[in-house]
Amino acid sequence: MHWQPNEFVLLVSPEGKRLLVKVEDKRFSTHHGEIDLSKLQETKPGEAVFTHKGVPFLTLKPTLYDFIHRLKRRTQIIYPKELGYILMRLGIGPGSRVVECGAGSGALTMTLAWWVRPNGKVFTYEREERFAKLCLENLSWAGLKPWVELKLRDIGAGFDERDVDAVFLDVREPWCYLKQAWEALRGGCVLGILVPTTNQVSEVLRGFEEVPFTDIDVLEILLRRYKPVAERLRPFDRMVAHTGYLIFARKVLGK
Repeated sequence: MHWQPNEFVLLVSPEGKRLLVKVEDKRFSTHHGEIDLSKLQETKPGEAVFTHKGVPFLTLKPTLYDFIHRLKRRTQIIYPKELGYILMRLGIGPGSRVVECGAGSGALTMTLAWWVRPNGKVFTYEREERFAKLCLENLSWAGLKPWVELKLRDIGAGFDERDVDAVFLDVREPWCYLKQAWEALRGGCVLGILVPTTNQVSEVLRGFEEVPFTDIDVLEILLRRYKPVAERLRPFDRMVAHTGYLIFARKVLGK
């Protein structure tokens, strides 16, 4: 089946540069010349489209990974190496109702929205208007806005939602909001937290002594990539190592 109008396409240049475009009546400039994006409708996924200079660009179906790496950002985002693990630990799937606090640029919001479709909902809280606007802009760009309800306010007074399937806190002082998270969650469901420093982890653990959560787990995820050359297989010289500590815990109805 050929590419359809308004569909996202991942273009890959001969040297491996990746570009995310839409099928539309527009010319797209690259370092190898212009591509008539309307001509993509004559191409099937996996085939090449050519610039006006005759240089081939491979056309591939983009994944959520590609969207996350190309969203507009003004804040540090949660990396894909954590995003997939967060989804599994929170138990996110189609139909899930999830509360998220600290939308930022919207990387986690997009990921949650992608997986709760078609009948789930993400309730995201953000207290800074500039970040709320950016998050909504990224959601609209990716076509995921219908599955998100964004609320511009602080969460000190708590969340509106009750009996949700998961809560995730990406805020500076998450230990201040453990009670609010407990009140929003269904019994036995999971709270997730991301913090960048060990002293913040310690504060959260102290907070759990006052709020009935159990099954507490603290971890970090390191990712090392390898150069895909069969004759000289070795790691890349640089890696994204520490990006944050993850904390997970389950709501219980009493200790």
